[in-house]
Amino acid sequence: MKKNIAILMGGYSSEYEISLQSGNVVYRHLNQEAYNLFRIHIFRDKWVYVNDNDEEFPVDRHDFSISPKGEKINFDGVFIAIHGSPGEDGYIQAYLDLLNIPHTSCDFYQAALTFNKRDCLSVLRAYGIPCATSYYLNEGDIIRANEITDKVGLPCFVKANKAGSSFGISKVSREEDLLPAIEHAFKEDDEIIIESFLDGTEVSVGVIQYKGEVTVLPLTEIVSENDFFDYNAKYLGQSQEITPARLSEDMTAKVSDMAKKVYETLKLKGFSRSEYIIVNDVPHLLEVNTIPGFTAESILPQQARKAGISLEELFNNAIEALRL
Repeated sequence: MKKNIAILMGGYSSEYEISLQSGNVVYRHLNQEAYNLFRIHIFRDKWVYVNDNDEEFPVDRHDFSISPKGEKINFDGVFIAIHGSPGEDGYIQAYLDLLNIPHTSCDFYQAALTFNKRDCLSVLRAYGIPCATSYYLNEGDIIRANEITDKVGLPCFVKANKAGSSFGISKVSREEDLLPAIEHAFKEDDEIIIESFLDGTEVSVGVIQYKGEVTVLPLTEIVSENDFFDYNAKYLGQSQEITPARLSEDMTAKVSDMAKKVYETLKLKGFSRSEYIIVNDVPHLLEVNTIPGFTAESILPQQARKAGISLEELFNNAIEALRL
């Protein structure tokens, strides 16, 4: 008997449109001969099942079920493709865990930790993972521009602490531009992180569980046409994504080993993509994403293809790992 698989997409953040794209790619490539697939849109004002005719049917949040034709359907497993909240910050994972429904993401604590850049970097520094010098602000804090620039220097990056896809990020080269950048970041989150500028080669590393083994995918070098890897560079084609990265064998091994260490130290499961900037032959971790983009053009699927893993194999492997 075929298992019922819900594919979650949408979300509460600025990334919801990207999530819908990812979720629909997963829907098209998962094995429909092996599974009954259901697209579930998660928004603040509604949770709905959307069928192939774009008809919507409400989700019963008490047990995460649907009744599109009057007959109740429960789900055996869930593929989470929500970027940002509530898919990447642990809320959905905790909800599904309470209902004892297996899912393709890491556990709720790991999701919450990695979504919080400040907390995640603080934990990993203790394990010897190099990171940029940083300064933290909460909304309402007194802003001392001199103190910030004395610590992190100029140029620096101002980022929303709990937001993805480069929303709320600015590169600041002059002290007088610092306050507007901080105000911009606070529009996305009530916590921000200000980091020193790292001048080096940027690489993105996918790490997944594939056929039961922690697997580091081929590295991707990011060459942005803009001042940094912002939203336009990431999603509107204003960057080069070179896979495999143009690194020496030794440096490739060093970055790959660090990415695997991060994955295992944090006790992640499923998919992850971590970002690094290499300065003076030392990879510095920027952030860890536990629900990366799943479109054909997204970085992790590009890396999987280079490793000989098709989208079908990538997504089906995630469901098979649930051992339904």
